Amino acid sequence: MLYKIGWCACMALIRILFGVRVTGRENIPKDQGYILVANHRSNFDPLFVAVGIHKQVLYMAKAELFRNKLLGCLLKGLGAFPVERGKGDSGAIEWAEELIREGRVLGMFPEGTRSKDGKLQRPRSGAALIAMQTGADVLPCAVCYGDRLGFRTKVTICYGELIKNERFGFTPGVNSPRELKDASHLIMDEIVKLMEGIV
Repeated sequence: MLYKIGWCACMALIRILFGVRVTGRENIPKDQGYILVANHRSNFDPLFVAVGIHKQVLYMAKAELFRNKLLGCLLKGLGAFPVERGKGDSGAIEWAEELIREGRVLGMFPEGTRSKDGKLQRPRSGAALIAMQTGADVLPCAVCYGDRLGFRTKVTICYGELIKNERFGFTPGVNSPRELKDASHLIMDEIVKLMEGIV
């Protein structure tokens, strides 16, 4: 209930603050769990990428945000999970795997942190690792706008074609660093294609 109320309020706010255009809705799966990935430029990105998704999108969030009791309760109510960055948080991975297996949507930003200049950064392996361990498909999304985000900025949110898990070519039962790297770059390449195709 908290998520539904919060989602409706946030979507209304987003449409008041920005000129939002959504494309590629036909690519969004309706009856399966998957990983939703996107580029990351602003704190609004978790809201932007959820605009066209009718299921709850759950995110990992840095553990520091949960140290504020009020904010921590709000984040947990919205479905966020605390992650200790840079410490190989196995609990976060297990949580993510469980979500996918339950048919839910896990939102991730492969770059790991916001880009200060809007240029895509080198992808990290988190999304690819979860795809490897769960067999989940990946839905790429691109969030595009001009040099800066301000009041009534035109923002385009584009959902691409679903990346079927078999495209990654994972070897069953093998956590290959090479395969993870290749999968991470495949995911980022699909996001780049979406960004380049937005006019």
